Amino acid sequence: MLKSLANSRVAVVGLGKSGRSAIKFCRGMGAEVVLSEGGRLDDETAYWLKENGVIYEEGGHSFDFLRRADLVLISPGVPHYLPVLEAVRQEGVVVAGELALAALFLRTPMIAVTGTNGKTTVTTLIGDLLRAAGKKVFVGGNIGTPLTDYLAGSQDADWLVLEVSSFQLDAAGEFQPQIGVLLNISPDHLDRYKDLADYAQTKMRLFARQGTGDTAIINYDDAYLRRVCTDLGGQGQDVLYFGHHLKKLVGAEMQGRKIQLNACGEERFDLAGTYFACPPNLENAAAAILAVQAAGCSPSAIKQGMAEFKALPHRMTVVAEIAGVTYIDDSKATNIGAVAAALASVSGSVILIAGGRDKGGDYSLLAELVKEKVTTMLLIGEAGAKMAAAFANLTIIETMASLEEAVDRAAAISRSGDTVLLSPACASFDMFTGYAQRGEVFEGQVIKIADGERA
Repeated sequence: MLKSLANSRVAVVGLGKSGRSAIKFCRGMGAEVVLSEGGRLDDETAYWLKENGVIYEEGGHSFDFLRRADLVLISPGVPHYLPVLEAVRQEGVVVAGELALAALFLRTPMIAVTGTNGKTTVTTLIGDLLRAAGKKVFVGGNIGTPLTDYLAGSQDADWLVLEVSSFQLDAAGEFQPQIGVLLNISPDHLDRYKDLADYAQTKMRLFARQGTGDTAIINYDDAYLRRVCTDLGGQGQDVLYFGHHLKKLVGAEMQGRKIQLNACGEERFDLAGTYFACPPNLENAAAAILAVQAAGCSPSAIKQGMAEFKALPHRMTVVAEIAGVTYIDDSKATNIGAVAAALASVSGSVILIAGGRDKGGDYSLLAELVKEKVTTMLLIGEAGAKMAAAFANLTIIETMASLEEAVDRAAAISRSGDTVLLSPACASFDMFTGYAQRGEVFEGQVIKIADGERA
């Protein structure tokens, strides 16, 4: 990695929100910045680049354009293994992502959260708990505000809390969080990674640069993590665990709806009656409590923050109960592990609305839960045929032309005591701008049905 960006040439690869922020930051640090964009730029963006003196190429990434850079800074959506990037590496050009900039420019202690599921909830909760303890906090990363936005400012927070994705960790360089939280590993993004082991190895990069004085927090209930984390702590960092049966391990043990800290404070947190009382949010709470305790928060501040936390949308959100049928929006469940957690947490019979853009996961991993709980599966989107084949003979399967049609069909066939669950196991981009719009469409159609019942 470069020691300074001053008088260097930086090629930002991929625009988007993080790319635009990176351009501003690098220019502010005295670099000449150019942009390589795989798609086509609209007129407004092209004008903005010209106004800021940024030379650009569009419609692809060329070797001749990138090899003249001192640093190629890739956006999260750009795979780090592209042949053109490997070619410029061979020329001695540094290729890195925005997380790698933290090692050079960050002056604030950092908590970084990753995992297949629960990242946004835990990142947000950690931020809220730190604020309840009177800390000034910047929350960002994959959650919405790019790291380079913070690096470009006064950096006056007490703690930086980042949600980090596997895509960001692919090119993290010497990224070193003082507190790293790895929530879980389940099959996801297998359209980008060759297999689960490859995906998990990327997640483990969260801890690669940690050392004495740092803290790693691990989900001990996750069987895969237990296997791959056997050597964690060898670099001198403290290792804390959360799970149901920690035995003599140091961390947070879940006991019913309570969380017991063992050997690190002996404090007990009773979450009965809160958003966090049931899985998977009980696990999310345990991870966040360990992180903020390691950051110096008192038990009283933690309890206050837990009580005041507002649930995030599209994550097991109860939209309505109509004629005894509960409608739940879990649109954020874009992978198999998230759907498994959703189904496990619902009692009674489920009408499952699923489908969208396939991410390469193995749907058969849901087979037992589907057989046990799902009376009817209503499939939408591009992955419909693949999912129908995976769940054939396990439940009744119907293919729907739209999400609205699926909600209407669910209302027609449901009975009192059923749950209609939108938990897609897929990305949303075949039909929607994102999981949020998908959830909003679901909620809107449910409200129409509720209004019709009241009319």
